[in-house]
Amino acid sequence: MSLEDQLTELFYRHDPVGLAELGAPEDEYWPEARALLPILNGATSQEHLTQIVHSVFLKQFEVEETCGPESAYDAIAHEIWMRFLVNQQVRPS
Repeated sequence: MSLEDQLTELFYRHDPVGLAELGAPEDEYWPEARALLPILNGATSQEHLTQIVHSVFLKQFEVEETCGPESAYDAIAHEIWMRFLVNQQVRPS
């Protein structure tokens, strides 16, 4: 499974804007996963990653009322950080 697919699945599971709850297809968060990929390596900490992920969702959905506050992305950023970045699976050497 590609990193893009793994991020799409992770977003769907966490469902930060409620698309899965509404019955959206499992690939509904693919645009956000794709938008995150080129900037993922720029994260310098888990907290920074929370900001990055939140900004991706703000750009895609355009309003904070839809996306929720930045703190709503803490669990998503934590999982991404622990699964992909802390072990440097994504970061270049």
